[in-house]
Amino acid sequence: MLIALKLLGSIALLVYGMKVMSEALQKMAGPQLRHLLGAMTANRFSGVATGALVTVAVQSSAATTVMTVSFVNAALLTLAQAISVIMGANIGTTLSAWIMSAGFSFNVTNIVWPAFLIGIILIQAGKHRYIGDFLFGISFLLFALGMLKQTGVEMDLANNQAVVNFFASFDSGSYLTILLFLLIGTVLTIIAQSSAALMAITMVLCTTGAITIYQGIALVMGENIGTTLTANIAALSANTQARRAALAHLVFNVFGVIWVLLIFFPFVRFVCGIVGMDPTAESQTPTQLSFALAMFHTAFNVTNTLILIWFIPQIEKLVCAIIRPKDGEEEESGRLQYISGGLMKTPEISVLQAQKEIVVFGERMQRMLGMVKDLLRTRDEETFKTLFDRIAKYEDISDNMENEIGKYLGQVSDAHLSDDTKEKIREMLRQIGELESIGDSCYNLARIIRRRGEINFTEGQMHGADDLFALLDKAMDRMIAVLGGRKEQFSLQASEQIEQEINDCRNRLRMQNAADLDNKVYGYQASTVYVDLINECEKLGDYVINVVEARFGV
Repeated sequence: MLIALKLLGSIALLVYGMKVMSEALQKMAGPQLRHLLGAMTANRFSGVATGALVTVAVQSSAATTVMTVSFVNAALLTLAQAISVIMGANIGTTLSAWIMSAGFSFNVTNIVWPAFLIGIILIQAGKHRYIGDFLFGISFLLFALGMLKQTGVEMDLANNQAVVNFFASFDSGSYLTILLFLLIGTVLTIIAQSSAALMAITMVLCTTGAITIYQGIALVMGENIGTTLTANIAALSANTQARRAALAHLVFNVFGVIWVLLIFFPFVRFVCGIVGMDPTAESQTPTQLSFALAMFHTAFNVTNTLILIWFIPQIEKLVCAIIRPKDGEEEESGRLQYISGGLMKTPEISVLQAQKEIVVFGERMQRMLGMVKDLLRTRDEETFKTLFDRIAKYEDISDNMENEIGKYLGQVSDAHLSDDTKEKIREMLRQIGELESIGDSCYNLARIIRRRGEINFTEGQMHGADDLFALLDKAMDRMIAVLGGRKEQFSLQASEQIEQEINDCRNRLRMQNAADLDNKVYGYQASTVYVDLINECEKLGDYVINVVEARFGV
């Protein structure tokens, strides 16, 4: 029982170490990774290189794949670009297997103690705490590998007759056995949600002599299929293109497994020959066995990429044929387009998703303002009612979007984030609050217009209202550009100038209204409704400039 607990505890520590190390690397390189993925995918070869580099950097193919699916969801990458990045991620993740094989080859626990010490000093100092987090993560990882190796020796599975008899009942030279172990590897990886943990277990079983190298490699093949579930789960509530990108990951790995199965035994002998091992020999050293598994993992993914990189357009057509766009998706449903709970694997990258959703929020509010302008000129009762109901619906949408984006940002902020990302989240929470106020203001304008009843505004009043609405449109155009672009490309002064023009227009129209009322151009009721209208427009302009200021962090 103690040995079983040590085994499970070591695996848990291994997974935790990988998670801490990956998150620390993402914090250090989050913005650069976003720019790298966006800029280095001009063609299929640069896409593969980018996927491999990012995965090596964050030590998590799941993180890279989910990040890529997120970028497709946000329309920052095309489906073809995403497929090439995912291919590269499969190559980059092979480094993890080599780290593990090294851990099974020599005693790594001796070098983790100084790493723990340096890590805690850096974390407590605060200035370089992300480097400290990284050292802690990799130390946990290496320590767990050392414990796994030690536990494997204590288990002595090769001399445990029950275990020997169980695995001996499988004919290692049979394709049926290979398929069975492939299925076991797939199921266990889906359950554990960590191919790294299953790779470590496979190395323990192989290096202790419990299973043959053939059975171990079959487990590794199953792990390659099982790990694709992470991205597919992340994409469940995403858009069609994102689901296709996740499916492409599954297609890529399944195709690789199929062609390897066709030449399984010759291919395994070739791979084992590279590390100087005979797979048919009676005994092999733990070092040879762990290196053979790592070499197979690398050869499998590299060869699969070299084959399929020429067929990216065909893979794209296949996943498009399997996953078709949903019919009847109504834009005005208020459904979020770019963010969902399933895309929370990489919190640093999730912030970008939320910003894209905020841009959509702003565009919907501008569309709502356009409806208010149309409502002002609508005199047909039925058309007026339909348009007013639509504006009321948009007001509900604005409330829903604020709640959903705010809840999503709350979930993201629960993770360990960099100071820069925390500040961005605070700014974004301000932005969605002000955008929701724009929705409320538009609805208030619609109610003011409905209050007008049978009263007709004069031509002068309509021209004045048109001037105000034109300035509001201009302000919102600028707001959306600032929300969707890089802050460095814009200046706050330009938006402040438009805001001043709105205030000047409001003041001018108030004075004109007072003069027209004195001259009895129109009655008191028309004057009251008109003043309420221009005051509400000015208030809406304040909310717009508040959004821009929040974006600039002012």
